[in-house]
Amino acid sequence: MVLGNMLASEALPGALPREQNNPQICPYGLYAEQLNISSFTKARALNRFAWLYRTLPSAALRTTKFSPLSLAMTEDAQSLQVDPEPGRWGPFAPGNVAEVDFIRGLRVVAGAGNPSMCEGLRICMYAFAQPMDSTAFSSADGDWLIVPQHGTLRIRTEFGVLDVEPTHIAVIPRMVRFSVSSMGGEARGYCVEVFNEGGFRLPELGPLGANGLANPAHFQAPQASVLARAANDNGDAWTHVFKTGDRAFEARGLCPFNVAAWKGSLFPVSYDLKRFTAVNSVSVDHSDPSIFTVLSVASAMPGTSACDFVVFPHRWMVAEHTFRPPFFHQNVMSEFMGLINGEYDGKKQGFLPGGMSLHARGTPHGPDVGVFEQATKAKLEPHYFAGGLAFMFETCFHLAVSAAFRAGQAREVDYRVNAWGGFAEAKL
Repeated sequence: MVLGNMLASEALPGALPREQNNPQICPYGLYAEQLNISSFTKARALNRFAWLYRTLPSAALRTTKFSPLSLAMTEDAQSLQVDPEPGRWGPFAPGNVAEVDFIRGLRVVAGAGNPSMCEGLRICMYAFAQPMDSTAFSSADGDWLIVPQHGTLRIRTEFGVLDVEPTHIAVIPRMVRFSVSSMGGEARGYCVEVFNEGGFRLPELGPLGANGLANPAHFQAPQASVLARAANDNGDAWTHVFKTGDRAFEARGLCPFNVAAWKGSLFPVSYDLKRFTAVNSVSVDHSDPSIFTVLSVASAMPGTSACDFVVFPHRWMVAEHTFRPPFFHQNVMSEFMGLINGEYDGKKQGFLPGGMSLHARGTPHGPDVGVFEQATKAKLEPHYFAGGLAFMFETCFHLAVSAAFRAGQAREVDYRVNAWGGFAEAKL
């Protein structure tokens, strides 16, 4: 089992101390350093920590003081405003994609809460083509979940390298430094940063028993891969970009990817969404969409999530006497949806791969007119849905929309009318 377990990895034979965490002298003259993103007194099952064995301690890597850095991502976060209108946007493709890297290609779509209070989240889109050759990024604000839609990502972390293609995801814990490059051309996708402590965890299965949904053994952790060089190939020093309190700062320094071995309960992971085991009704009425939850971050309210990551995978639809698409509803949760490929069975018109929709807390929504009419007339035979792969970031928080997306060119002007304006009123 990978997720929820204690793991260890070493890039050099014998680099990992076996008998203790902090020996007087580490192998190869390495420096032992603990990384904690939970309090020391947290319950054992919830304690998230790692021991890293570095060529230099992190305290010695930075050679200059931090100075404020202007990023679109942090500027967007300052412009968040509540918008009660349902929103739908086309694929995100800013004009400067070829000129920016991952960090500078991030734009906040919506968010809630305050990282200083360890509560809330930011939902972002990214589009970039330039690699972060000599730049490393870390955030003290929250844990990151990255969903590629176009282009395979190579994510180098302090723990090693993850290659993440579309239909896969990556989870990067807070405070872990990472660098992102595209393995060929432009890359686009989605991500969410969640401020609540506890991190992304598998949902409890309850009456489902031992199996179903995401299998913890299918998550992949990186192998230790030390990159202990003071500068890149051009001799330039590294740039350390640090996000804290929704603000960005930068400093110069040495390469932070200098970890020759690591062990602990804290590490980045990737996961193939195609391996998700879908569970649903085989009699009448389909279950609530929470049955498709891959990972979840708990809020302070028991049983309520700060963020659920939900996927709508290929699956059999067999329910009898049942309206099979997603039903009409109003939700106490806010729902942000994205489409990785194909089409979503609840919105076959206007919801495009690389696009997104947002139905904030209390906003009525459901299938559009075309989907409703087709579903009410369909012969209810077993049907295998393989039309596309959609996902949802669902949160208990009131999501506010950034200025860049409240009136952006990609926002559909008449989404509400286009989706639900053609329904005929029932004659009583």
